[in-house]
Amino acid sequence: MQTPTLPEQKRVLLKNSFFNLVDQTYFFPQEGFSLNDESDLLFHGIPVLELVEKYGTPFKLTFLPKIGEQIKKAHDWFEQARRKHNYKGQYFYTYCTKSSHFKYVLNEVLQNIAQLESSSSFDIDLIWKLYNTGRINRKAVIIHNGYKPEDYARKIADLINNGFENTVPVIDNPEELKYYDKYLKANKPVNVGIRIATDEEPHFEFYTSRLGMRMSEAITFYEEKLHDNPRYHVKMLHFFVDTGIKDTAYYWSELQKGIKAYIKMRRVCPTLSAINIGGGLPIRNSLDHSYDYGYMIDEILRQIKEACESEGIPEPDVFTEFGKYTVGESGAMIYSIIGQKQQNDAELWYMIDNSLMTTIPDAWGIGEHFILLPINHWDREYTKVNIGGLSCDNSDYYNADLHDNQLFLPVINPEDEEKLVIGFFHTGAYQDALSGYGGIKHCLIPAPKHILVDVNVKGEFVDWQAASEQDAESMLKILGY
Repeated sequence: MQTPTLPEQKRVLLKNSFFNLVDQTYFFPQEGFSLNDESDLLFHGIPVLELVEKYGTPFKLTFLPKIGEQIKKAHDWFEQARRKHNYKGQYFYTYCTKSSHFKYVLNEVLQNIAQLESSSSFDIDLIWKLYNTGRINRKAVIIHNGYKPEDYARKIADLINNGFENTVPVIDNPEELKYYDKYLKANKPVNVGIRIATDEEPHFEFYTSRLGMRMSEAITFYEEKLHDNPRYHVKMLHFFVDTGIKDTAYYWSELQKGIKAYIKMRRVCPTLSAINIGGGLPIRNSLDHSYDYGYMIDEILRQIKEACESEGIPEPDVFTEFGKYTVGESGAMIYSIIGQKQQNDAELWYMIDNSLMTTIPDAWGIGEHFILLPINHWDREYTKVNIGGLSCDNSDYYNADLHDNQLFLPVINPEDEEKLVIGFFHTGAYQDALSGYGGIKHCLIPAPKHILVDVNVKGEFVDWQAASEQDAESMLKILGY
C-alpha cells in the first residue's frame, strides 16, 4: 500500500500549520502514520476519522494485522543473524500473555510462529481454553514464569500429566520443586528451567531482582536436587532484564553475565540446551524513535556464539519473551476535545471526553510516554497545550512528549463544527489489565468502546465493535446496588 501524504500544493499554503511543525521536526510520513488528501491522520492506513464518525469517541482501537507483522519482523531479524553467524541453535519467539490476554490477540499470535509464556495460575485456565477450542495442541511450547504458589504449580503439573510435552516450568526458587514432586505423575522426565536473578539498573530502589536465584544458589540447587533426579531434565536457563534489550553498558553487562551463567551450568548439566534472554524489544513511543533492531539481535547472537565456542560449549537454542513489542504498536486510544480552558498566561488546557488515568494508566502510574497526534485539523496553526482528563483527580493529565518535553496541537476555534480529535498511539499492551477491564473506574467514568480493525482477503479494512462503552448499570451492579 502506497503511503499517502499531504499534497505538495497544500504544503506551500500551510507555513505555520501543525503539519509543517511535524514535517520539519521528524521524518514524516513514517511507518504507521501518514495523512490523506484532507490532511486527516491515517494509522496503519486506517482512516481514523471515519471510525470516529461511525462509532463516536472515546474508543480504543486495535489493528489486528500489526500483531503478526511484529512477530514476523523478529523472526526475520533472528534468522538473518543465525545465517550470518552460522548459529546452530534454534530461535523461539514467545508471547507474554500478560501483555494482553484478549482472545483476538491470542488468535493473531497463534496464527504466526509463536509460543506462549504464562505468569500466573489463571494463565493456565486460559491455556486450557485455547486447547479446548483447537487453538493449540499438546505439542505447544509453553514457558511458565513467576513465583509459583501451590495452585499455580499444581495447574502446571496438570498440563504435563495430561500430555503437554513441551511445557517448561521455570523454577524460581528451590521450594518450588516440592510442588512438582507432589503433583507430577509423568512416567518420563519433565523438562524444567532455572531462572537466574539479574542485577537491576542503578536507579532502582533495590539491587537484585526478586525473581530467580543467585547463580551460586542455582548451581547448588541443581547439584543437590536435580543432577541425579530421573524425574527432571534441566533444559533452560532463564534471565530477564526488566528494562528490556537496549544498547547500553548495563544491558550488555547483564547479557554477558547470563551467557557466563549458561556456560557454567552447561558444564555440569548435559541436558541444558536453551537460554531464555527474556524481554523485551522496545516499541516506538516517539516519532523520533531510533533503535536498530537488526543490529541488537545480531550482536546478541554473536556474543552467545563466540562465548560458547571459546569454551567448547554448543550454542544453545534462544528463547525470547516479547509482550509489549508484540501488541503495543497495534493499539490506540482516540478522544475528542470537548473544551478548552486558559488557566493563566502560559497554560492552555484541552479537555478530553474520558480519563487518562483509567484508559492509559501507564502514563499516570509510571510516567510512560506515548505518541500523541491529532486525527484532524493538521492544516491549522498549532499551540502549546496540556491535556486534561474528566476525572476530578489532579493527576489526570498529560503534558509532555518524549522528544521535547512539551505538547503542541492544532488551535481550536470556538465556532468549529468538527471537534478536534486526538489519539494516543501504541497503547496496545498492559493498559486494559492495569485499568481493570470491565470493572470500576475512578470517578465512575466508563471504560470506552473497543473497535477492532482487520484486513480481508481483498486487502480492504473491516471494522467492528468488540465491546460497548461501559454503562452505569454494570458498574452499580458491581458496587452492590
